[in-house]
Amino acid sequence: MKKWFFRLLIIFIPLVAWIIHFLVTPLHINKADLAVEIEPGSSLKAIAFQLVDEKILNEPWQFILLTKALGQSRKLRPGNYNLNPNITPYQLLKSFVEGRATEGSITFIEGQDLNSMLDKIKANDSIKKTMKPYDSKAIALALGITSPSAEGQFFPDTYYFSRNTSDIEILERAYKAMQKKLDYEWAHRAEEVPYKNSFEALTMASIIEKETGKSIEANLISGVFIHRLSINMKLQSDPTVIYGLGKTFDGDITKKDLLTDTPYNTYTREGLPPGPITMPSLISIRAALHPTKTDALYFVGKGDGTHYFSENLNEHNNAVRKYQIK
Repeated sequence: MKKWFFRLLIIFIPLVAWIIHFLVTPLHINKADLAVEIEPGSSLKAIAFQLVDEKILNEPWQFILLTKALGQSRKLRPGNYNLNPNITPYQLLKSFVEGRATEGSITFIEGQDLNSMLDKIKANDSIKKTMKPYDSKAIALALGITSPSAEGQFFPDTYYFSRNTSDIEILERAYKAMQKKLDYEWAHRAEEVPYKNSFEALTMASIIEKETGKSIEANLISGVFIHRLSINMKLQSDPTVIYGLGKTFDGDITKKDLLTDTPYNTYTREGLPPGPITMPSLISIRAALHPTKTDALYFVGKGDGTHYFSENLNEHNNAVRKYQIK
């Protein structure tokens, strides 16, 4: 009996020492963004692997085993957490269990333009206002954006943060999120898409975002625009015209608007506009990079969010009379 007891002690004492050492040893997190977002419904395993991906933990299994051993595996709460770089695994686990998430949040919605984003930031009492003025040039300068426009360069999502986080920090997180996703999708793009770089793909994605009523049609709408580009046909997208008109647009697009030349008017100018016109979703980005091959050159809204696609102008005009002209 005593032999078994001592054997258990020989195994148990080093195990306890290892557990304590892991729990109280600072992680020394070496990453620029110390925020981590736990999505609702995330399992313990998913959270542990996410922490590894985000360079907070070196490997996932110690955290998984210890969380289970402490009976906390079903108590981890979703939210956005700001971490101290020297936080210990125990403090990290305790934060997740106690739900010490950050205090503020802001949601950027796909299809919104930059001015709408900035209005949301200015109206959010939890965000520290540091930018003067609130415009595209100031943002581009602050974030080091070298492309022609800061429009559309922020990923639509909900961002959680500590109270008094600055406006630039919020925008930087959204910008980095978009760049990370865009870089990945660009690296996995379909062959022979006609873009010179990922910025052009983002520009097309923004047009697709504004033209698409049902996400199931996004790739087909992308295919129509790619087909137009391939035969040197103008894109003829109403949302680009509206964006180019800016505050002068009164809500009802007219023939005069279509003929009013701006850098964004794809009725008067060939090719893509100089930059995005809105913040596209991941669906629209993927659609821009994976267009459906089609002979269609036209589409018209049917009034239910879907479109009728036509291969020639005569068929398109008939569809316009059927679905648009009352």
